Amino acid sequence: MRLSINGKEHVVNEVDEATPLLWVLRDHLGLFGAKYGCGIAQCGACTVHLNGTPVRSCSVPVSAASGQQVTTIEGLANKDGSLHALQKAWIEHDVAQCGYCQAGQIMSAAALLKSNPKPTDSDIDAAMAGNVCRCGTYVRIRKAIHSAAAQLKEGASS
Repeated sequence: MRLSINGKEHVVNEVDEATPLLWVLRDHLGLFGAKYGCGIAQCGACTVHLNGTPVRSCSVPVSAASGQQVTTIEGLANKDGSLHALQKAWIEHDVAQCGYCQAGQIMSAAALLKSNPKPTDSDIDAAMAGNVCRCGTYVRIRKAIHSAAAQLKEGASS
């Protein structure tokens, strides 16, 4: 099976087509950013982008990703290796406490900002509702998303 992940082509052999994408990313390709949280697509820790749309990789069979563009947290940084505005904002606002869910949070936030570059608090709450943070850093997450949106807007206008 051929997979395009973070702009690189991978051939994965000896994997059942029904295997969740999460396990292929972690166990076969060594991409550990997406985390196993619940296994039923409810917590968001395993969020990746499939053709730019956030999906829960624990519930997406690897066969559904074949021929598609998959982006993980490892592929979110800019082409020059600098951090994405969201990654910078996460650090600036000290969002992570335990950090376990944060890759999924950032991937959901990246999809939000791509579709809505100036989200309101309500927009953020709606887009992030499926991502659970057991540490409760939701206020900092919202601030970081607003900060990243401003950074991205400045970058686009300069």
